[in-house]
Amino acid sequence: MLRQRLRTRSSPLAFAGRALVVALALALLWGAAVVVLLAVGVDPATVKSISGYRAVFDFFADLGPGDFDATTRAILAGAGVVCLLVFGYLALKDFARPYLTRHDLRLSGDQRGKVVVEPRALERLAEGVARSRSDVADALGRYATDELAVGVAARRADQVPETLRGVAEAVRAELERHGLPATPVHVTLTGYEPKTRREIA
Repeated sequence: MLRQRLRTRSSPLAFAGRALVVALALALLWGAAVVVLLAVGVDPATVKSISGYRAVFDFFADLGPGDFDATTRAILAGAGVVCLLVFGYLALKDFARPYLTRHDLRLSGDQRGKVVVEPRALERLAEGVARSRSDVADALGRYATDELAVGVAARRADQVPETLRGVAEAVRAELERHGLPATPVHVTLTGYEPKTRREIA
């Protein structure tokens, strides 16, 4: 079995990346607010005193090639490379990983071998338990990320909560009866199929 390489938990560095995104968004909102104030006719002197935009604009407008010597260029180049590496790494940590490959459930192992249960075996167990109930029309199991999800189609709309709760309890009991580790069981309603179908004339 190939070793699982996808992480199920987000990295703490993802929060740092999101903080940078929030800071950039706030800066853009502040700049947009300044432009809107100028567009609606607010006194430029008042906007200048609040934001200082004119001083910043004049500073960058007055810069020329002679203002950057070799040392300044080297510092700016180094800072750009550092920002590229840091921000690129933070972006990599914040990439979504919506899919996690299924893996076998290992029960025991020693020098002579190991005992594992394939995901489909757990899914069939859950489906069999759910379909054996009279209030369930169909069921579909899915085991991944150390949890067992069961989708059921109920037969009676007025007993959906009891059906979902009963399926979850029955699957947990069956796992325990077979000596399998306690696994989180999540049951969701995927459809409604009554025993009898009525046709409106």
